[in-house]
Amino acid sequence: MKRIAVLTSGGDAPGLNAAIRAVVRTASYYNIETIGVKRGFKGLIEKEFEPLTPRSVGGILGRGGTILLTAREPRFKEKEFRQKAVENLKSENIDALFVIGGNGSFQGAYLLSKEFDFPIIGIPKTIDNDTFGTEYTIGFDTAVNNAMEAVDKIRDTGMSHERIFVVEVMGRKSGFIALDVGISSGADITLIPEYPFPLHVIVQKLKKSYESGKKFSIIVVAEGVTSAKTLAEVLEHYLKDEDLGGIRYSVLGYIQRGGSPTAKDRIIASRFGKKAVEYYLEGERDIMVAMENGKITKKPLSITFGKIKKPELEDFELVNILTL
Repeated sequence: MKRIAVLTSGGDAPGLNAAIRAVVRTASYYNIETIGVKRGFKGLIEKEFEPLTPRSVGGILGRGGTILLTAREPRFKEKEFRQKAVENLKSENIDALFVIGGNGSFQGAYLLSKEFDFPIIGIPKTIDNDTFGTEYTIGFDTAVNNAMEAVDKIRDTGMSHERIFVVEVMGRKSGFIALDVGISSGADITLIPEYPFPLHVIVQKLKKSYESGKKFSIIVVAEGVTSAKTLAEVLEHYLKDEDLGGIRYSVLGYIQRGGSPTAKDRIIASRFGKKAVEYYLEGERDIMVAMENGKITKKPLSITFGKIKKPELEDFELVNILTL
């Protein structure tokens, strides 16, 4: 009987448990045993293994976080510890490793294949949705919805006090979350690193909005552009002579990564997990499952390395066209 291992690595994202569940149950359907690796690459080095069965992954589809836990592991950058990881896998007669992770996790896992000829299958997840080679990564939709709901609530306060609110969302150096939150929440200004917005244009848009009769504004800013605090302070300086109700800021932070995954994340994670196992059974290795034109496909794991995925310019134009 074949035996595979599965781990989650890097930052947590809603939908990880749905992916784990799909891998385990699809493997069981095809008479494959699954071993769960706790705490990502750290667990590979320290051999934190546990059997996973269709019953042990019951009831986790709607849970946030990851039942396998996750951790950063600097030691994995050293070849001797990667060798230890492979030795641990082989000692349990494990035939392939399924890595649910992002760019960094895939690069680390790929080294196991390149250096020790160990089969790797990747499943892309990150709330940032910035993994090159796939249109979608697990966790993105939930993060956007979490942030959108927060902005909707902040809007009530901004409207009541006639204030400008600067809301900072996550995404590292990527603007995917900010852009979708800006569109879905009707933000007045959306700032993302891929398409810079000059400061004087921001100031002019706020003044024009106020002069047109709108006495409050919402600015959504990706953390890769600047901090909400810094932007609020700068705008306070440039608008100090205007009769505004004040400028406030809010940093949404980790609230975006937590909570129960949306239906979309549960479904896509389930589809990714199932297809990952089936690709493995077809003899594929060193690939990641991906979404392209709305359909599940496969891409070489190496396609993600050193490349940047950018939001569509058309979506950025949309958020600006719909701003009054």
